[in-house]
Amino acid sequence: MSTSDNDVEMPAELRRQHILSLIRGREYVRVADLSTHFGVSDVTVRSDLDVLAEQGKIRRVRGGAMPDVRPNLERPFEETQAAHSKEKRAIGRVAASLVTSGQTIILDVGTTTTAVARALLARNDLHDVVIFTNSLNIAFELEPAIPRFTVILTGGTLRPMQHSLIDPLGGLLLDRITAHIAILGCNGIDHVGGVTNINLPETEIKRRMLRASRRIVVADGSKVGQIEVAYLCEAKDIDVLITDESADLAELAALREGDVEVLIAR
Repeated sequence: MSTSDNDVEMPAELRRQHILSLIRGREYVRVADLSTHFGVSDVTVRSDLDVLAEQGKIRRVRGGAMPDVRPNLERPFEETQAAHSKEKRAIGRVAASLVTSGQTIILDVGTTTTAVARALLARNDLHDVVIFTNSLNIAFELEPAIPRFTVILTGGTLRPMQHSLIDPLGGLLLDRITAHIAILGCNGIDHVGGVTNINLPETEIKRRMLRASRRIVVADGSKVGQIEVAYLCEAKDIDVLITDESADLAELAALREGDVEVLIAR
């Protein structure tokens, strides 16, 4: 394929998204390698890298680029819980509807998964549900459901930013259980960049959660098509995405083509 053909087939913005995904999956990527991969000139690649660097998404170094891992994007739980709250409630109801009595569930930390917890609590028909969580606030949300629900905290080191329990020790319990469903939150999901998160400390815990038999990601529409710094898994590694009507339709179509079931909460 010639450079001109490839330029026609892949718009600059889409190519930059692909470049960003490659860079975030590695410690360092060379200009020459990107040029070969995309079939464009070194000049075009350098221009793409300059744009990504200006946006604060990568760090330019001699001969290539590296991921920008500056920890300046995460906001505390209390600051984000009100954002897209209507959409999160709808997503929570859809996710809760997939749970049946007698199942074992892993429920991740986050504002959208908190909406899932509240929707589970509202389902008075559910009983004998075991819920493992690494979220202190979700455990408190679910406390009124005891003894219909058994709520188990994973343990680990407390992270105040999200009221989450992380390594060291946070993943030991997850390595020893088998769950029917894992419901995870994220900061970005993209058919190329995969499922990503803003903060690095929780990423390993989330990866362990993905060992459940059915893997569900809950993400409001603003996160669909986004790529953040901490890579979690490829999009094809999840089974279901639950999002809302504001999500980018082209991105949802691409995820469906990758065998991800997409449910739209209304």
